[in-house]
Amino acid sequence: MPYRAPVDEYLFLFDHVIGLPEVTATDRFAEATPDMTAAILTEAGRMCEEVLYPLQPAGDRHPARLENGVVRTSPGFAEGYRAIAEGGWVSIAASPDHGGMGLPMVLTTAVNEMMSAACLSLQLAPLMTQGQIEALEHHASDALKALYLPRLVSGDWSGTMNLTEAQAGSDVGALGTRAERNDDGTYAITGQKIYISWGDNDFTENVCHLVLARLPDGVPGTKGISLFLVPKFLPDDAGNPGQRNAVTVVSLEHKMGLHGSPTCVMQYDGAKGWLVGEEHDGMRAMFTMMNNARLGVGGQGVGVAEGAYQRALAYAQERRQGRTPVEGGTGTIIEHADVRRMLAHMRAETFAARAITLACAQAIDMETATGAPRWRARAALLTPLAKVCGTETGISVANAGVQLHGGMGYIEETGAAQYLRDVRVTAIYEGTNGIQAMDLVGRKLMDGGEAVFALIDEIETVAEGARGPLPDLAGKVWQAAETLRETTDWMLAQTEMTERFAGAIPYLRGFGRVLGAHFHLKAALAEGGTGPRARLARFYITRLLPEHVGQFAHATAGAGDLYALTPEDFAA
Repeated sequence: MPYRAPVDEYLFLFDHVIGLPEVTATDRFAEATPDMTAAILTEAGRMCEEVLYPLQPAGDRHPARLENGVVRTSPGFAEGYRAIAEGGWVSIAASPDHGGMGLPMVLTTAVNEMMSAACLSLQLAPLMTQGQIEALEHHASDALKALYLPRLVSGDWSGTMNLTEAQAGSDVGALGTRAERNDDGTYAITGQKIYISWGDNDFTENVCHLVLARLPDGVPGTKGISLFLVPKFLPDDAGNPGQRNAVTVVSLEHKMGLHGSPTCVMQYDGAKGWLVGEEHDGMRAMFTMMNNARLGVGGQGVGVAEGAYQRALAYAQERRQGRTPVEGGTGTIIEHADVRRMLAHMRAETFAARAITLACAQAIDMETATGAPRWRARAALLTPLAKVCGTETGISVANAGVQLHGGMGYIEETGAAQYLRDVRVTAIYEGTNGIQAMDLVGRKLMDGGEAVFALIDEIETVAEGARGPLPDLAGKVWQAAETLRETTDWMLAQTEMTERFAGAIPYLRGFGRVLGAHFHLKAALAEGGTGPRARLARFYITRLLPEHVGQFAHATAGAGDLYALTPEDFAA
C-alpha cells in the first residue's frame, strides 16, 4: 500500500482552521503565497511518496551499524537524505541570509510531518539539523554563523544535540562533561553523552555536535552549564572538513524501533569546540533547539499516525471476514461497526493533533513576524500540548492500526507493527511527556493563567458563533471550555506544586481534548456542517470530547492519595 501525502488536508487546515493567511499577511512572510504553499507541499509530498516511503522497511530490516568507528547507514538512506537536502527541505524556515527559504514554520511542520509518515528513522536527521540551525541563528557569533550555517542549511553538514549522560537524563544539571579554556579562544571538551540521535552518518561531509558541558568555574546545576559547537572534522582555512576532532562513536543502542536511525554513545576526549552564546548560559541557547525539536517531535507523532491510518484503511477496504450488516455491501471489514469506530477514532485523533501542532507553528510564525508578547505566550503554551498530543496520538493510532489488522498486525511483514515500535520513543525523548505536562501546569501558568484564559476565550467565541448552524456541537464545546477554565482556576489555586504535578498529565490530556474539539468545530463550520470533516467533527465532539470530564476530575484530585501509598503498598 503506497503512502499518499495529505496535501489537501494541510491546505484546508491552513486556510480554515489555523490561520495561515494571518501569517502571510505580515511583511515577514508575504512571499508565502497560496500558490507557493501548494507547490511546496505538492513537491515535498511527491518526494516523500516516491523516495522516502520505500526506505521505511529497509531501515527496519537493515539497521544502521558501527564499523571501525564509522556509522554505516541503512540501504538507500544516503540517497534519501540527498533528496531531502537537494530539495531544500532541511531549511524551509532558515534565514535567507545563509541560504534558507525563510518561509513560515507552518510549512516546515507540514513537510516534516510528511517525511515522518514516509520514513521516521530518516526524518530524524534533518530534524536535528533544523534545530541546530535555529539555535545558531539566535545565539552563535557572526563567525560561527558564517562558517557553519550555509553548510547546515544546504544539508552538506548535519547537526546533533548532546544533552543526556548516564547519570544526567531529565536532570541535565547533573552532567559531568567538562570544558577547559584553550589559549586560542576555543575549548577542550571531555566527557561522554548517550542517546545521541544521528550522532554520525556516512552521507554528510561533517557532523556538528551541540554539546552541553561545564567550565571549571561553572556553578552546580543548570545555571553553570555552557554550550559548545564541536564538529567531527575541524574546518580548515577554507571552511572545508580537515583534521579529525577528538570525538568518537563508542557504540550504537539496540532499540525497540527506529532501527534505521543510529542512536549513539559519543565520547569526547579533549575535543575542540567553540562557545555558542555566553559562558554559563548554555541552557538558554539549548532550549531554542529543544523547543524547535519538541514541536518537531509532536509532528513526528502525527506523521506516524497518518501513515498507520492509511495502512489500516487500505487493509480494512480489502480484507473480508465474517458477515457484515451492510445490505449489498462488499463484505470487507470496513462494514463492521467496530472497525468503523476504530477508523473514525484514528482519523479524528489525527486531525485534532495535526491542527494543534500547526497552531503551535502558526503562533511561532506570528511571534517571528510581529514580536508581539501575546504570540510568544501562545507559542510557549502550545509547545507542550503539541508535543504530548502529537506523540500520544501517534502511539494510540499506531496501536489501533495493529488491532485493526487482527493477527496480521502482529506479523512484521504487514508493516503495521513497525509504526508502533518506531513511534513509541517520541513520548520519551525531547523531554518526556510527563515533564511536558509539568511544564504546562508550572511554568506556563506563571502568568496567572493569562495565556490559557485567552485561548479559552477564543474557543468560546467560536462556539458562540456556531450555536446557530451547529447548536448541538457548539454547546458541547462551549461547556467543555468552561470546564477547562474551572480546572485551570483550581491549578492556579495550588501553591504546592506537587498538587499540580499529580494531575499534570490528565490536565494536559483534557486540555488537548477541548482544543481538538475547537479545531474540529472550526472545520465543520468551514464546510457548512455537511462535509466529511463536519461528519468527523460530530464523531469527535460526541464520542471523544466527553473524556475531558474524567481527565479534569483526575487532574483536580490532588496528590494526597498518591503519597498515602507506602513502599509496602506498591510491593503488595
